[in-house]
Amino acid sequence: MEAPEVPTEHLHEEMEHAVGHQAKARWILGVALSSALLAGLAAVCSLLAGHHANEAMVDQIRSSDKWAYYQAKGIKAAVLSSKVELLEAEGKPTSGRDHEKLKEYKKEQDEIAAEAKEKEQASEEHLHRHVIFARGVTLFQIAIAVGAISVLTNRRAFWYVSLSFGVVGLYFLGQGWLAG
Repeated sequence: MEAPEVPTEHLHEEMEHAVGHQAKARWILGVALSSALLAGLAAVCSLLAGHHANEAMVDQIRSSDKWAYYQAKGIKAAVLSSKVELLEAEGKPTSGRDHEKLKEYKKEQDEIAAEAKEKEQASEEHLHRHVIFARGVTLFQIAIAVGAISVLTNRRAFWYVSLSFGVVGLYFLGQGWLAG
């Protein structure tokens, strides 16, 4: 009896097709996992960027408050100085206490100005860090988009480009972290 002929050609094609799908599925899984990691890093970067933007705004408001307080002390000093000048112009005696109060206002103004400048500097530092983290967020978002394009176009080269953008995003995350 003759041995039955088994059509192995079709079987080989199916096996190659299955292996190709497994390799593609692993690659797509890699893209999905790297995109998820990039999204997590983008979220962290975004939170840090938002935090530093808020802190910059709070410090700027505090600086403005200090400058307003500085001006209030200046107005008080100007009013008191006018009083002293008027009394002296009329030949009336002036209080030593008024002169001491003028010196006190000047000293307080110097202290307030130093605090206001300190808050301005802190605001600028927070704003600088915000910008660095915002750049990181942007690069992570670009990386995720290019990763999606790599799957849609079935081109691994785009995935490598995506990972490269992610690495640059990590650079900005690290730079923002260390900038303080």
